[in-house]
Amino acid sequence: MSRSPKTYPSFNYKLLLLGVFLAFVVLFVLRSSFSSSDSNQNSSTISPKVPFLNPSAKDLSSTSTDCSPSTNIPCNKIPSSLVQTIIHYTTSTITPQQTLKEISVTAKILDQKSPCNFLVFGLGHDSLMWSALNHGGRTIFLEEDESWIEQIRRRFPTLESYHVTYNSKVNEADNLMDVGKGPECTAVGSDIKYSMCQLALKGLPSEVYDIKWDLIMVDAPTGYHDEAPGRMSAIYTAGMIARNKEEGETTHVFVHDVNRVVEDKFSMSFLCKGYMQKQEGRLRHFTIPSHRDGSSRPFCPE
Repeated sequence: MSRSPKTYPSFNYKLLLLGVFLAFVVLFVLRSSFSSSDSNQNSSTISPKVPFLNPSAKDLSSTSTDCSPSTNIPCNKIPSSLVQTIIHYTTSTITPQQTLKEISVTAKILDQKSPCNFLVFGLGHDSLMWSALNHGGRTIFLEEDESWIEQIRRRFPTLESYHVTYNSKVNEADNLMDVGKGPECTAVGSDIKYSMCQLALKGLPSEVYDIKWDLIMVDAPTGYHDEAPGRMSAIYTAGMIARNKEEGETTHVFVHDVNRVVEDKFSMSFLCKGYMQKQEGRLRHFTIPSHRDGSSRPFCPE
């Protein structure tokens, strides 16, 4: 998600992403058609929960063909946000910073969970895609570079992003790893912004602490040289947000760039090897259950 120099495969993923979005368009149209057909036989209220990319599910849009502005009835057509996303990636010459296989890991979970709450550490060339894949849900991006936020806001004003500051650098990782083993860092508390742990990010926007997150992606801060802000605190905080969730639901946490030392060690230590579901390329997927559901769970499963 960060805009740091990375090495990418020579294969052009732009064409593959274009294919994914075009397929989405076709499925969206099919889903709308099914919805219109079903409504002719059944006038019951449509559920607001619509599985992502499911052509057999009923669509949220009205089945009426009278969708003029005066009726305030939405049309059965692609939302403008998805239109903008398709056009952007079709015409862009910039390759997204995750590969198709890496993107597909998160997209599969969004297929099951969306519309949902999705927190992303980082604002990058793939942010518009993540927001579109969580259509109807809330996707928030946290970014360290204020000038970059302004650039993105001018181009894509619908994206919700906030500036954050990271106080730790990559060269402090070893010390913070030791700190993270202390009882103040492994205890599950009621509010992470009041945590005594040095690793906890306590200055994030209030939305981060108030919302129950279904998915969290850690793809920032920069983290690619010793003096750069490291992802130690972001990874730790993501794990504690998941553990502190009051409801029993599992939180899906993704960490990118696990080929790097910090991302590798901190994800395994604070998101836990026992919670890891999959690794695809440089992306790891963890499922972390609530530690406040009445069960006596260790910080990491045995």
